[in-house]
Amino acid sequence: MKKLSLRTRVVTGAVVVAALGAGTFGAMSASAFSPAAAPAAAVKADTSNRNLQQTTHLTVAAATKAAQATLDAAKKENQRVSVAVVDRNGNTIVSLRGDGAGPQSPESAVKKAYTAVSWNAPTSELVKRLEQTPNLKDIPGTLFLGGGAPVQVKGAPVAGIGVAGAPSGDLDEKFAQAGVASLAR
Repeated sequence: MKKLSLRTRVVTGAVVVAALGAGTFGAMSASAFSPAAAPAAAVKADTSNRNLQQTTHLTVAAATKAAQATLDAAKKENQRVSVAVVDRNGNTIVSLRGDGAGPQSPESAVKKAYTAVSWNAPTSELVKRLEQTPNLKDIPGTLFLGGGAPVQVKGAPVAGIGVAGAPSGDLDEKFAQAGVASLAR
């Protein structure tokens, strides 16, 4: 093994001592500060604060109940469909692909649910609006075919249920409405 020169040993030792010293100083200075205080502009979380808005959302259990009721209604009529339940913001809560449902149906169900909640109207009604405003169909994530139904609380949309896979949008929407009705029980 090669012997290190005196100069190399001194420089290496100095670097080690400096590194240890910096680490110790950093640890001491890091602990010398008091914890950060809460921001001065913190918003009070109370219902009287006009800067806050409360919203109503379905629970996962309620969304699952509605989705299952939808599949059950379709099964009674020997239809193979998929169902999706989205929240007020269009985020999927539950998506179920029924036995034998087509491969395109889960994505179509989500888009129909999103469309229904976005406009707070059944998608069959929205199809009629395309006559006056045909470029509505160009909005990303939407699908203007029958089969989507909004879930409302006091007239405001809180969720959407979309169904796809039956031979017609009317049937899809009938099954979506069965899911909405199940939430009232």
